[in-house]
Amino acid sequence: MRRPHRRLSLLVVVAALTGLLATFSPGTAFAADPTTMTSGFYVDPNSTARQWVSANPGDGRAAAIGASIAGVPMARWFGNWSGTIGTATGSFVGAAAAVGKLPILVAYNIPNRDICAGQSGGGAGSVAAYNTWIAAFASGIGNRPAVVVLEPDSLGDEGCMTAAQVSERDSLLRNAIAQFNTKAPNTWVYLDAGNPGWISASTMAQHLAAAGVSGAHGFSLNVSNFYTTAQNTAYGNAVNAALQSTNGFTKPYVVDTSRNGNGSDGTWCNPAGRKTGTRTQLGGGAEMLLWVKTPGESDGNCGTGTGTTAGQFLPEVAYKMIYGY
Repeated sequence: MRRPHRRLSLLVVVAALTGLLATFSPGTAFAADPTTMTSGFYVDPNSTARQWVSANPGDGRAAAIGASIAGVPMARWFGNWSGTIGTATGSFVGAAAAVGKLPILVAYNIPNRDICAGQSGGGAGSVAAYNTWIAAFASGIGNRPAVVVLEPDSLGDEGCMTAAQVSERDSLLRNAIAQFNTKAPNTWVYLDAGNPGWISASTMAQHLAAAGVSGAHGFSLNVSNFYTTAQNTAYGNAVNAALQSTNGFTKPYVVDTSRNGNGSDGTWCNPAGRKTGTRTQLGGGAEMLLWVKTPGESDGNCGTGTGTTAGQFLPEVAYKMIYGY
């Protein structure tokens, strides 16, 4: 049998390699592992907890809050309060990169944000405004390593939305994932998937697939909620089973453990008696356990935060959460 011409063989090899490189290009979900590019997670020096401790050094609660909350690596949330978003994310990620640590960011600016519950309502004013915002968010990160939790509540908070609104939201999330894959290739993006007490795992798998989770690194669970890590891993595994069954893939997931030390009492908005959970780490049942919500920050005008606004730091709530009472 005649051998193929040597040049033709080389062309075939080059073509195959080109196809392989395209498969793993920065435009896909196969970003470099940011955890191997850093040495541990970044502690935000300007968290609301740290700001309170710095402003109240003589308060009897300051030492405990400083050591048990402000000193723990946790996420910084970015939204329409963050100013020029590319500058804001770039500054935060740059500060983490300067000390070789991995920053955790939350993108929280989807139009009709928190449309059903309303405590954290707001978000970008239009589709165009959000698309511009999220592209700048990703560009601010650039090639530096980061972890991003994408739009908490967005896929659980659909019960009061019209079909057109859901379709629009899915399109926005798919575009957001594409922006990170293109502009922030060393970022792992986790599309938020609610919590075990919200909607069924099979329904959440449908929502995730429609919103483009196939292009994200994974999904996030329990953000700003209280369910135990065991409950979340059971739910995450069930979501993955449904994704595998209907879409042929599974995804890594992370769990917000910032306030799940005592589990949930079924209330999501500032319940009493909650406790901080396992500190930010790799592994622990999920790909990562992360402090996404700052313990002591209000969920809104309700429960132990009556008279406050979402995101307001409440030192007494934080202090009690350290000890679980």
